[in-house]
Amino acid sequence: DSNPAFSFKPVVFPNEWQKSQRQNASTNTSPKFEKYREYFQGLIDELRETYNFTRARISPLQNSYEFTYGVPGIYYYAWFTGDSRVGAALRIKHEIGNLFGVLEDQSARIHANFGRELEWDLAETTKRSTISIYRDGRIESSDSELEEIRQWHIKNLLRLKEVFTPEIERALETTDNGEL
Repeated sequence: DSNPAFSFKPVVFPNEWQKSQRQNASTNTSPKFEKYREYFQGLIDELRETYNFTRARISPLQNSYEFTYGVPGIYYYAWFTGDSRVGAALRIKHEIGNLFGVLEDQSARIHANFGRELEWDLAETTKRSTISIYRDGRIESSDSELEEIRQWHIKNLLRLKEVFTPEIERALETTDNGEL
């Protein structure tokens, strides 16, 4: 005596779909994106196994990777830019409040602790701000240069974490409920 209901009949089952996705991904991958995957897989593995920086296991097919900070909306970022540079950054989504502004107010102390000037970008159009450091580099570089870039990424991601963790904790402690 109930109302009519939809009858859903699966056309493709998960195992078949997963196989087709893997096949499509492997056949449509450009050599450049395979190189990105190899690079970031090595970066992820070393950061996880040697430094306990991340729990990540698999590298995506893209020119960047973001590592969680532990607070939603805050993450560390490593990438190859479109202008022959590589970057390492702390990224903060605007939805978590004015953390970027609070940190920027402490930029002199942060630069002194980091040991270098950082670039501060309040990017309102992308709704996330970055505090970055850059160097020259391209994914098409030689294997030895890519190893130098990987070591640079590791050094700077670890340094960003070392310098910004106490600053973020201090900023969150100054509010009543841990939100800015």
